[in-house]
Amino acid sequence: MPGEEVSDALTAAQTLAQNGLGTVLTQLGENLTTLDEADRVREHYLGVFDQLKGRGSSIHVSVKPTQLGLDLSRDACDAHLEVLAAKAEDAGSFLWLDMEDSNYVDRTLDLFRRLRKNHPKVGVCLQSYLHRTPADLESLLPLAPAIRLVKGAYAEPPQVAFAAKKDTDRAFYELGSRLLAAAAGGGAYPIFGSHDIALVGRMVDRARELGVKDGAYEIHMLYGIRSAEQQSLVQEGRVVRTLISYGRSWFPWYMRRLAERPANVWFVLKSLAS
Repeated sequence: MPGEEVSDALTAAQTLAQNGLGTVLTQLGENLTTLDEADRVREHYLGVFDQLKGRGSSIHVSVKPTQLGLDLSRDACDAHLEVLAAKAEDAGSFLWLDMEDSNYVDRTLDLFRRLRKNHPKVGVCLQSYLHRTPADLESLLPLAPAIRLVKGAYAEPPQVAFAAKKDTDRAFYELGSRLLAAAAGGGAYPIFGSHDIALVGRMVDRARELGVKDGAYEIHMLYGIRSAEQQSLVQEGRVVRTLISYGRSWFPWYMRRLAERPANVWFVLKSLAS
């Protein structure tokens, strides 16, 4: 994180833009307890989009549906997202729906489908380690969707998600290849969200094999992770965006993510060492 305030995130985004990197901003905090909190989150993001207006399309915004009251009222969450999607378009930006644990997949995809009917500049995240994701992807392809494919970081039981990294990696490549095949015909906009440089390289090679040009897909990574590799990908002609998190809820979020999946601890340690 560059800091706790949105101003810190915007300053970092401006610096990254000078080096050819786009960004995705997200405020930390989820699983609210009152709808008033969700209202405040909506107002916060409306203010963010006001600041993005006139900056071009290099900065996107990603929200978690639970930040907007999904646990409390699906109708309220849906209404908040409608407002934010319209605001994103007015600002010349883009709205992403982040994916949380497997209990939220159906509800999140339902929200996305409803948004996509009237708002082309919205996208959704899918997780390759979930067994259900190939079917979810096929169900979304008729919408010509923007999909950010990630491996997945939540602790899930083996009947829900792959336990072995090799199986998750295989699924990522297969799902990514399906997205690229659709993109070759203009039927999808794939985003590959991964710090696995070897896997990202395989997706770039697959895009080339299928005739998908560099501007027809993107690569997303976290702020401060694999920074040199992000810059190298830009220099090679790839479109790269850096996900910048900010907010005062960073400590409970960070500790929860480390506690729920030991692999997250190892990833952080390896990143610090490199």
